[in-house]
Amino acid sequence: MAGNCNTSASAGPCELNRDVCQLKELVRSQGKQLGRLVRHMKMGCKKPPRESTLKGLNPCLRCLQHDVLYHLGMDTGTMNFPKIFGDVRFVCMGGTPERMERFAHMIMKELGLKLHPATKLRNMAEDGHRFALYKVGPVLCASHGMGCPSISILLHELLKMMHHAKCQDPVFIRIGTCGGIGIEPGTVAITSEALDGMLHPYHETIVQGKVVQHCSKLDQCLTQELLSLANPCEDEFDTVVGKTVCTNDFYEGQTRLDGAFCDYTNPSKNAYLQGLQGQGVINFDMESTAFAALTSRAGVRSAVVSITIINRMEGDQILASPESLSEWEKRPQELVARYIRKAMLGQDEDSDTDEQDVVPPCAGADIEN
Repeated sequence: MAGNCNTSASAGPCELNRDVCQLKELVRSQGKQLGRLVRHMKMGCKKPPRESTLKGLNPCLRCLQHDVLYHLGMDTGTMNFPKIFGDVRFVCMGGTPERMERFAHMIMKELGLKLHPATKLRNMAEDGHRFALYKVGPVLCASHGMGCPSISILLHELLKMMHHAKCQDPVFIRIGTCGGIGIEPGTVAITSEALDGMLHPYHETIVQGKVVQHCSKLDQCLTQELLSLANPCEDEFDTVVGKTVCTNDFYEGQTRLDGAFCDYTNPSKNAYLQGLQGQGVINFDMESTAFAALTSRAGVRSAVVSITIINRMEGDQILASPESLSEWEKRPQELVARYIRKAMLGQDEDSDTDEQDVVPPCAGADIEN
């Protein structure tokens, strides 16, 4: 017995520490596997939903044998929407295809996912020749083009997609660019209220020759959740909340002096911008009222998070370098990624982002030859 004790003591602290570390890693690995098993068992016990949680949608959809989402190049007759899109929990939208592809790769990394070596992200809306659509696990990343007409077309078809896929409580977030009013370039602006050019909180359309107005309401709790994830001490940018004026035009609608036409003066422009600032407006965009109105009509929680690329109190033309614009673009994406990561993974500090789940070849990926 004495000999055994002496042998153990002579092993040294280094070997003992190594054994302890190996034991901890084994326990940790088994704990993760058990956690995954429990989650899969819980998911397997849930009955698939009969309907989506979206509300107020077109009753005529029930009469369609197949629904063609023309601008996305998809239809319910040839695609199994519940199988492909039924797990979507977040729909993130931005202006350009390239920006949303970059965001798709970012969110993949944030969620600890990686593509199968033989695959790459695929634009699922490629056949529609208008928008880009990337799916990363429960996150859908879509480009919406420029202006309310473009984003409204996409939203009609995405909301129908969520309906046909029987999605449960999806959250929609627009990640855009904007012109700031009294806030510096590089600032992240979260919209508290979307206003039209007359400062009315609704989106106006003409239906059968009549003007129809829908409230452009955003989810205030979601807005505050996003704001709470900003970290003033560590972020290299400011995050602010305020009203957004959504215009129908980039030039005259936003009182620029550098458009092809201009029937106002610099003093009147400055007076207008100062008046907006005094009413709590922090930025201009061209999509927020349509985005807010359509998501609100469907009972979907939604928010708008934008990066400021110019302070309109100081000028009209966007003079920031391509390098700065590229860097600033990531800032609202980082904030939204934090929200999605928190919603998906919670406060579990034991989650290991280095141990990544492999995303197999699927409808959202192309197999490389």
